[in-house]
Amino acid sequence: MADSFLILAQAGANSPLGVFGFLAMLVAIMYFVMIRPQQKQIKEHRNLLAGLKKGDDVMTSGGILGRIHQVDDSTVTLEVASGVRVRVLKSAVTAKGTIPVAGAPAATPAEKKEEK
Repeated sequence: MADSFLILAQAGANSPLGVFGFLAMLVAIMYFVMIRPQQKQIKEHRNLLAGLKKGDDVMTSGGILGRIHQVDDSTVTLEVASGVRVRVLKSAVTAKGTIPVAGAPAATPAEKKEEK
């Protein structure tokens, strides 16, 4: 039994170059699968926050839908209903544009043309 372990140990003794190559391959896979997409998503979010202006329809990370009334350095004032304004952190804004609301009637093709 001990002889079989010795044979397996000798058979598994690869060169250090092979081990480093395997580790480099693992790091490359992790970069392309996890790190690169996350950096791309962060860059898109920064561009979204930089492009916020008065009158944009936005959604926050808490699910609040509203139209931007005022933009400051770190906060955004949203008008969520007529005359009702809420201040939120700028970083809490997650989406921009017309956001469909469940239960609301869909825009007709004529309304879509008017928006453009």
